[in-house]
Amino acid sequence: MRKLELHDDRLFPADPAVRAIARTLYQGVRSLPIISPHGHTDPAWFAGNEPFANATELLLTPDHYVLRMLYSQGVPMESLGVLPLPGSTPAAAPVDPRAAWRIFASSYHLFRGTPSRLWLDWVFAESFGIDRRLEAATADHYYDHITTALQGAAFRPRALFERYNIEVLATTESPIDELPHHKALQASGWKGRVITAYRPDPVVDPEFEGFLDNLELLAALTGEDTLSYRGYLNAHRKRRAFFKSMGATSTDHGHPTAQTADLGEREAEALFARVTRPVVSAADAELFRAHILTVMAGMSLEDGLVMQIHPGSFRNHNPQLFARFGRDKGADIPTRTDYVSGLRPLLARFGNQPGLSIIVFTLDESSYARELAPLAGHYPALKLGPAWWFHDSPEGMRRFRLQTTETAGFYNTVGFNDDTRAFLSIPARHDVARRIDCGFLAQLVAEHRLEDREAAELAVDLAYNLAKRAYRL
Repeated sequence: MRKLELHDDRLFPADPAVRAIARTLYQGVRSLPIISPHGHTDPAWFAGNEPFANATELLLTPDHYVLRMLYSQGVPMESLGVLPLPGSTPAAAPVDPRAAWRIFASSYHLFRGTPSRLWLDWVFAESFGIDRRLEAATADHYYDHITTALQGAAFRPRALFERYNIEVLATTESPIDELPHHKALQASGWKGRVITAYRPDPVVDPEFEGFLDNLELLAALTGEDTLSYRGYLNAHRKRRAFFKSMGATSTDHGHPTAQTADLGEREAEALFARVTRPVVSAADAELFRAHILTVMAGMSLEDGLVMQIHPGSFRNHNPQLFARFGRDKGADIPTRTDYVSGLRPLLARFGNQPGLSIIVFTLDESSYARELAPLAGHYPALKLGPAWWFHDSPEGMRRFRLQTTETAGFYNTVGFNDDTRAFLSIPARHDVARRIDCGFLAQLVAEHRLEDREAAELAVDLAYNLAKRAYRL
């Protein structure tokens, strides 16, 4: 059996002098509380505090990074325990979670060199104390060891939340979600802080499946006529206020592009009338999304919710996979994104407002130095989100710092967020981010571009303070 061991100096620079600086900086931040302000874990885990059933349920089926890699190598989703949508044909027989785990273990070599390998090895060694490498020969050992551990009180969701010193964790829900689990959490007396974030995509994107049905649900929840433009906006204000009462400090907008628009009242009303018809043109759908981003920025200025925009993903690129399994199964692909002209209408209206906080993420790395860092380095309302999704990786994080720091500095960025559905990858990802940032700062110290004291302060800011401040936590 091959040994599983996490090297103390992993991800630090290879140069011994720089590595020593990075090691010292990391010691100052490794135990800081985790701020997780943008993610997709299930609030039901914390509300019910029931044990995870087995290794597959915890580590395999929720992780779309893992699913997409295995699918790319011809492994069927059904064999990994991913359930097709109700009514999908052909129907899939239930999968033994142990059998799914064996497939994963025998394919683990596919993750060599990927961030998933870093995160998972950390979970195996740090969370479960496993000292053998995952492979076909150790599949059952892993499955039994993890599944047995999960039945103990120390591995209940709330206990893990506390074990990893998570100060606050944000989940993400739509306006038509009644937030029953967040209500239960508020009534439970548990001290862990799990909050929601307002993700209005299902009721602002005319091309979202079931858009008109979603507007009906929004009307039922708010008592507003959501087929009139004024009633529609009032419904958003009511739901935003409700989300704030459930702890929300942010909104989250996953639009295909960064296009914004600032329409007059009559033009907006006419556009809304067109997008609430059964058939909507692609041009009208894009214009409506663009206008609503600007409207949402105005609402954030009113109610104080931080606005997150993360464009540039071609969602559900694989139509067969989408039809059978639905959203978020690893078939989203980055696209080129124009921020300079796309964001200008919104920034022309609200970008100079210091009371507004807009955090922009990107999947288009080519825009870092050319567009995003100069924009964030100028507009008071704008900040840069961290390297994200496909670039949430050691090299992606380094590229982000290299391309943005000289123009935007560190303090026009917002630290790190993990953006995950896989619970135990949260501490694993934050550990990677802290190591990479300490390595980057160590290089600046070695080049006499930063003093030791400045680097130590920055390491704490990047690991903890910037996210807490940016998300008003």
